[in-house]
Amino acid sequence: MGTRDAAFDTVIALHRLLRSLRRTSPTGGLQPTQLIVLSMLTEAGPSRVGMIAERVPCSQPTATAVVAELETLGLVRREPDPTDGRATRVAVTEDGTGALRGVAHGEAEELLRRLGSLSDDEAARVLAAAPLLRRLAEADR
Repeated sequence: MGTRDAAFDTVIALHRLLRSLRRTSPTGGLQPTQLIVLSMLTEAGPSRVGMIAERVPCSQPTATAVVAELETLGLVRREPDPTDGRATRVAVTEDGTGALRGVAHGEAEELLRRLGSLSDDEAARVLAAAPLLRRLAEADR
């Protein structure tokens, strides 16, 4: 199998794994884009809607709608942008951080359950890939 085929297989496997983890773990009713926005804001800190749209990535109208839904749920709040009094930033609330942690912990528990079907060496190799996968995820920033 060539590198291109292996990369393709890896992408498909990652998509299938994440989708199945989300399907079997409680999400608290949050949609994938909402979870991505909460995660991005947790990592990057308060951001303008345009930056959220760029980083998610999605259109600005989609980012605006997602932020409005999260704000209604009390998971984010708008605050004045300290560098531009006319603009606002979006920040995660304590409830938003808790909701994100709850979803992530649920998915992690399901992953741990599935890792039990692998040998100890295989499970360790999967878990050891996390720092590399994070670096790849952040390589475009």
